Formats: sequence, C-alpha cells, structure tokens
Amino acid sequence: MKRRLTEYHFDGLIALTLFGVFAVCVLIVLLTGADAYRRLVVRGDEVIDRNACVQYISTRVRQAANPKEVAIEDFGEGNALVLPDKNGYGTRVYYYDGYIMELYADTSLSLHPRDGERIMESQGVEMALDDGLLSVTAIDSEGESTSMVLSLQAEGRDADEE
Repeated sequence: MKRRLTEYHFDGLIALTLFGVFAVCVLIVLLTGADAYRRLVVRGDEVIDRNACVQYISTRVRQAANPKEVAIEDFGEGNALVLPDKNGYGTRVYYYDGYIMELYADTSLSLHPRDGERIMESQGVEMALDDGLLSVTAIDSEGESTSMVLSLQAEGRDADEE
C-alpha cells in the first residue's frame, strides 16, 4: 500500500510539473506578443505624427475651391500657403512661433501671423510653388522632416499627391 501511494504522488508531481512548464510557456508567448504589439503601436504613432502636417496641407489643398488659384506669399516666419475662396476671403496656412497656423480672413487685409489658429506643433514648414507643383517640407516637433509634392489640377478635379 505504501508503494502505491508513492506512485500516485510521483504521477501527481509529473502532472504538476508539466502544467507549470505549460503555464510558463504561455506566459512567455503572451509577454512577447504584448511587447511586439506595443512596439508596433509606438512605430505607427510616430509615422502618423511625422506625416500629420503634410497630410493636413494636402487635405487643405484638395478642399480648395480652385487649386489653380493656390498661391504662396511671405507671411509669418517664412511663407504661407494661400487658399482663396470665391468671396474674396481665403485661408493662409503657415508656420509661426513653433506651430503650424491657419488664418481665414479677407485676403486683402494686412494681418499679423499671431492672429491665426494653432493647428499643430512643429519646428517649421517650407512651401514652394513651381509650374503647378506645390512642394511642402515639414519638420515635426521631434525634428524629423517629411516632404511631399502635389500637382495642382484644373477646377473640379482633385490635387494628386506624388
């Protein structure tokens, strides 16, 4: 009888050990997966933050009443993208005091860059318009630069990102 009791304890010990090994393996797989997911989320957030400024400007150009009338003018700490509408008003998108700013007003008025609304934090933006191509280079708050070139199409058509 004593021998059988020892066999049962040994069988139980083996089962408990296998269960412990299985539990440790499951825990390792879960922790590895959670770490991989965290790194993917951080990398995705960085890409979104880096591209936010150029995507914002691209969207504003696509919303313009007539993309062929989009212009660049000196304003603020550099130049501004001017998106006129049909009633003499227009939107200026520019960099000022550490932010990408937007100002909707009469385009004939002489306004100060501080009058606009803060859109997003940035270290700068450079815009150039040459032969129907709008080039934008934005530097995000972390110092990473992102560039894009938009082709300004005729009225009624969207601007295409190149």
